[in-house]
Amino acid sequence: MAGFIAKQMVGSQLSAVKGAWKGAVGGGDEDKGEGGDGAEAGEDPEIAEARREAEERRKEKHRKMEEERETMRQEIRDKYGIKKKEELALQQQDDDAGRIGRKRKTPAELAAEAEAAENEEDDFASQFIPSNVREMASKVTEMPTKLVSEVGEKCILQ
Repeated sequence: MAGFIAKQMVGSQLSAVKGAWKGAVGGGDEDKGEGGDGAEAGEDPEIAEARREAEERRKEKHRKMEEERETMRQEIRDKYGIKKKEELALQQQDDDAGRIGRKRKTPAELAAEAEAAENEEDDFASQFIPSNVREMASKVTEMPTKLVSEVGEKCILQ
């Protein structure tokens, strides 16, 4: 963080000095109107063409090198029986059918997890809660259903 702040402080001062030097020499802001292709306003068209050709040669050289590397990679994959990462990704996409997140659980898996959680709670309660407290808790939970059934028998709802 301190490095970032220092770079911001020094960078702005450095650009101000560069701008003042360009203005004094006569460079000014003439090169900004060209459109971002890297050529200066007063550059010779032959030089610009030479630069463009050199860039094309460089790109072609890198393309050829990448093709050679890919053929070498494919030979190694064939030799050792390794699948290409793109092929593995396509297989996984077919399996997941375009899912972004994790695979959804089936209702059977959800039910099994819920049952396991209930069993854990029962195990916890049986280990740490005394038996008389458990009996009272069960009576308290049964009380509302008992009251509803008694009221239903005695009252007529219209």
